[in-house]
Amino acid sequence: MEEKKTMRFSGSSTYIADDDLLQVTNIAMALGKPLVIKGEPGTGKTELAIAIAESLGMPLITWSIKSTTKAQDGLYHYDVVQRLYDSQLGEEGVDNIAQYIHLGKLGEAFSADEKVVLLIDEIDKADLEFPNDLLWELDKMEFYIPETHETVKAKESPIVIITSNAEKELPDAFLRRCVFHYIDFPDDVMMRRIVLAHYPDIEERLLQSALAAFYDVREIRGLHKKPSTSELLDWIRALRYSGIEESRIEKEIPFAGVLLKKNEDLDLLYREKHRGFGRK
Repeated sequence: MEEKKTMRFSGSSTYIADDDLLQVTNIAMALGKPLVIKGEPGTGKTELAIAIAESLGMPLITWSIKSTTKAQDGLYHYDVVQRLYDSQLGEEGVDNIAQYIHLGKLGEAFSADEKVVLLIDEIDKADLEFPNDLLWELDKMEFYIPETHETVKAKESPIVIITSNAEKELPDAFLRRCVFHYIDFPDDVMMRRIVLAHYPDIEERLLQSALAAFYDVREIRGLHKKPSTSELLDWIRALRYSGIEESRIEKEIPFAGVLLKKNEDLDLLYREKHRGFGRK
């Protein structure tokens, strides 16, 4: 019997991951288990799924979770209202219930003819029962539609990436069926690699000043929302566009509104600046 070729993810030109993340991602794919990625916003959880899909040449299906999302939403929706409306209008094919069944994101991933990457984004936004309601479907890679007496079984088991911002603890029964990894916020060495992946021609003095100021800002006590990697990349773009002198970056933190998105945090930064904020 011919052995299937093992898929391996090694990052991409714009997604820089440490060895631990690469290793756990490949282990999850080899085991065929969902990978739960936890960490503070801006650590590249969502971007991981995007990078996997792009590097392995697979379609990406994204299920963005909200506080009102139910597990059923990801499986299918039976449009009984449309069927009743069509019946009243005398439309043909009303007895064919299948045409009123609309697959959700999980259903799309299972019914796809090719292997896909399924991103279940920010699962901790839903209620506590949401993860447990998906135990069978994610474990068996199938679900049953009673209206049509049909079982939707994955033709090709998707690569499932589940992200969490650590707003709620996920149930133990759910985690036992997954591979888990916590992404630490990048240190300055890793962040330098990330910035260079996006701005390979950045001036060294600008890079040093921007990184130093960025981590100084993150260390301010009392911030409601610390700036993340995406804010840093946007800030560097603003600094480059403005042509501001590197010597002013750490002292003044120009365009602070690109880094900090809350009035309280901006006020806190301005108070710190008056106290001689910045590395010497």
